[in-house]
Amino acid sequence: MKNLLISLFMSSLICATAWGAELSLQECLERAREHNPSLKTAAWDYRIAEEDIQQASAANYPRIDAQAGYTLQQAAQGAKLDGITARTQQADYASAGLTATYTIYDFGRRNARQQLTRALADSSAQSFEASRADVSLQVVEAYFSIMETGKLITAAVDEVAQVEEHRRVAQALFEEGVVTRNDVLQADVRLSEAKQKLLTIKNRQENNWLKLNYLTGDQPGFRAELNWGNTLSDDLENRLNENDALSRRHEILALRSEVEASDMGVRESKASFYPELYTQAFLSYVQNDAALEQTIMAAFIGIKVNFFDGFATTATTEKAVRNRSRNQDALRQAKLQVSLEINTSRNDVKVARERISVAETAIKQSEENLRINKERYRERVGTATEVLDAQTMVTQARTDYYSALYDYQVSAARLKRAAGEL
Repeated sequence: MKNLLISLFMSSLICATAWGAELSLQECLERAREHNPSLKTAAWDYRIAEEDIQQASAANYPRIDAQAGYTLQQAAQGAKLDGITARTQQADYASAGLTATYTIYDFGRRNARQQLTRALADSSAQSFEASRADVSLQVVEAYFSIMETGKLITAAVDEVAQVEEHRRVAQALFEEGVVTRNDVLQADVRLSEAKQKLLTIKNRQENNWLKLNYLTGDQPGFRAELNWGNTLSDDLENRLNENDALSRRHEILALRSEVEASDMGVRESKASFYPELYTQAFLSYVQNDAALEQTIMAAFIGIKVNFFDGFATTATTEKAVRNRSRNQDALRQAKLQVSLEINTSRNDVKVARERISVAETAIKQSEENLRINKERYRERVGTATEVLDAQTMVTQARTDYYSALYDYQVSAARLKRAAGEL
């Protein structure tokens, strides 16, 4: 029993330590990169693309085929020569063969196919990195949203306490016959609203924790201490160069690789109109005691060309050309989208920074306004409505301040995302 109690105590101590441990934003980003479920799935795309490269590279080597079999016939085959009948094979016989075929030249079709698969593999790798950046941005949003709701919970708890204090004062004044019961009822209604607001914010925080734990691959019940000091903000909006951002954005790099792949697709399809030069060597064995040579070895060089395939090659070429045009348009559109993201994120960072300064002043003013209205109500020269409105103004000012802090950090993260630095 003693050992059991010690084990339970140590387990609770470890859990308490894990719960209270500080979790930095960088640690969350690293966990997401390593354990995010969607990234684990996306990682397979590049691995599959690597096998496509290997498959295309197989054309650099000869193709070797082997076959063997046993034939059963009703009667042995023969031939008549000037009235003489001669058997040319056995009734039942075994056969085997070994063939090696190699393409010597195909007007660049093989090389284009290999370059196409490499470009697609590079596009898959860049798309995966783009997905990582998207997940990182979601982690930043969830991280600071948890901290924002934590501050809002503190403000809501303070509002509940303030309304409860006001209700106590209103109840005392009502019992003295100084104010009507309407003041108490107003306080009761406002207290109910404040408690409901508190419950709503707590639920938001819990949902944000669930989202963050999903993004980082942690258990749903995991909790830790977060810190506003873990920020991503710097002077990026002042030093950002749009051309540099385009060279870093993984979506742009992925689309450039797709355009390159579509170019190779056009080359490959056009090469199908030209002949293919190839060589073949084979070894053939047929069990036949009527033949002089049962084993035949031979080699030859050949050329083959397609004259008509129902316009399939023409359609394939046209499809490749249109696919290239689509990818080129997508690349141009993506560049415009990145430019829009950079400009809007830069504006959001600037405005959020100004909002923080304005909200700090508003908090001081609203707190002073609340203090004055409380004194006026106690002196019975103010109304309960004025006190309750002043309390709401304090809560709103604090909410605006924490919202500005959140928007500033998230806007900075979005600017980094737009610049390809997240």
